[in-house]
Order: sequence, then C-alpha cells, then structure tokens
Amino acid sequence: IVDNPHTKIVFWNPAICDFNGSIDDVASGRKAQRMKTAAGETHMKLTPADKIVSGIRKDRKDIFLVAFKTTTGASEDEMYLAGLKLMKGAHINLVLVNDVVTRMNMVICPEEARYHVTTERVEALEGLVEMALMRSRATFTRSTVVEGAAGVEWKSELISDNLRAVVDHCIKRGAYKPVQTKTRGAVTAGHFAVRGPDGKIITSRRWSNFNQLKENGMVLIEPKGRDKVIAYGGKPSVGGQSQRIIFEEHPALDNIVHFHCPLKPDAPDKIPLRDQRPFECGSHECGKNTSDGLREIEDGIWAVMLDQHGPNIVYRSDVPAARVIELIERNFDLDDKTGGHVHG
Repeated sequence: IVDNPHTKIVFWNPAICDFNGSIDDVASGRKAQRMKTAAGETHMKLTPADKIVSGIRKDRKDIFLVAFKTTTGASEDEMYLAGLKLMKGAHINLVLVNDVVTRMNMVICPEEARYHVTTERVEALEGLVEMALMRSRATFTRSTVVEGAAGVEWKSELISDNLRAVVDHCIKRGAYKPVQTKTRGAVTAGHFAVRGPDGKIITSRRWSNFNQLKENGMVLIEPKGRDKVIAYGGKPSVGGQSQRIIFEEHPALDNIVHFHCPLKPDAPDKIPLRDQRPFECGSHECGKNTSDGLREIEDGIWAVMLDQHGPNIVYRSDVPAARVIELIERNFDLDDKTGGHVHG
C-alpha cells in the first residue's frame, strides 16, 4: 500500500504490531505457529514496538493518514488526550478515538479540535470519512531547512517590541499549553510571526515549547512563491503558510499571534467566526480561509476566530502592545483551551 505511488489516503487500524516478542522459544512472525489453548501453560515475552502507522509517515509524507485509538472506560478528556498523543507522535492527519466501554467516539485533528463526539458509531465514521476527503485535497508548501544556519534570538532587533510583549504576556498567562510527546517531549500548539526584511518572515519554531522561547528562538523563512520556503534556524511553524498569505493580502499589518484558546461567552467585540473543519492547519486553504475572515476590530488590530481552533490577532507595528493585550484579555479565555486541556 505504502509503496504504491497512487496511494493518497490510508485508514489504518490501531491494534497491529504494537509489540514484538515470543511465546516460549518461538519468535513472533508471519509463519510462527499460533498459540493454542490446549497446549497448556506458555510464557509470553513482549517488547513494545513502534506502531506501523508511524512507519507509514516516515516513508510517505504525502499520504493523508488516518489512525484509530481505542480506550477502555476513559472519560472524554482522557480519550482526547490519548488521541492527541498518537497524532503528534506519528504525524497523523486525523485520529478516530473510540471507547469500548462507554461507546463514545470522537475525531481529533492536528489543530487539537475534537469533532463528532457521539456514541453513534456510524455518525462518527461518516464524519471521519467526510473530513478525510475534504482535508486530503489540501495543498501544502514543504520547507527546505538550511543545515547549520542560525535562527533568530527572541531578543533580536528583528522581532518587534510589540510582538515580543504580546507573546510574552500570552506565555505568562498560560495561553500556550504543552502536550507531552514520546519523541519530542513537551510541545505547544499555535504560532506567531513578524514581518521581516526583504519579504522574509520570522516565525515560531515547529515542534517546540513556546514556554522555552528564550532558549529555542525563532526561525527565519524566505518564501519562494507558493510552493517553496527556505528556512534558517530550524523547521518553521506549520502556520507559516497562513502567515505568508496574511502578510501578502494585508500589507499594512506586521505581526501575527495565534493560540488555541476559546472566545469568552460574553466577549464584547464582534470577532468574526470562520469554520475550520474542512481545512487542515498549515494548508494553503486554511491560510486563505483565515485571511479572508480577518476584520478590523479597532484601529490597526484585525482578528478572526477559527471555530474550535483559536484566534488569529494581526496588527500593525505601531500599535501599542497594551492595546493588543487588552483586546485579547477581554475577548479570549486564556485559561481554557479549544478542544480540551492537554494536562501539560
């Protein structure tokens, strides 16, 4: 399946080859004799192994990959966290989580939203297939990272003071909540960027913990049209394409801040809402959807709320950081998280 160049989407069952091992002296394998109940007492030795679904992504980055995660008697939040960890650990596009005790189902996506939370199995599966078909048509720009090139320090003069102040405030308030992964430790979702010199963009680093921003720094990216990005200092944020499109279509705006926190129920400003479900974060289509949804909330500050995902706040370099922070605090609940908490 993976070797076939025509394969575009893979739906993969979860319970295959999570372990290697042996029964007595017989190693596991395709030709190994099956264990029989009439054989008497046997001893099984199991060693955890990488899921096959992880290997698919290593071999084929262009396949739209759908995986499944089963829980037993878990709460909805526990199901969400289990699916999220599988997704981030294996670079999966969609995960269907189902619980064999409660019969609850949900679809988890990379922007950390949960859809089709229901005990109706068919409804969840139909929603999963529909989302996979819509999202698999998305287009992405692949980044070429220049090996050994230095990134941009968080204290650099290339980063505007009003971006640094707003992001530092959001970090302090807990807007960027880390989730633990097996291979990369704690990573945070969201992104932020500032317009750089000569058409370049300075953006947050992918697969990093923004709560360690002073140590990790930022990435300088140089867009080469729609389909190519040269990155200096590491792999850039998956939101880099949204940033490129927003800066192209809003030339007067210089800073972008995005986090995964919901609107307050009593948010006083009329923040426009856009449907995120058809679009995977990081795609050209997601970037266009975000850019089209932006509206000026007050002088020099534009915003849009991506439903079940989070806001993009975009503003000019001459707007005082205090004004941006005030807008964020009165409209968004930085203690909460869209999709659900990830428990650090």
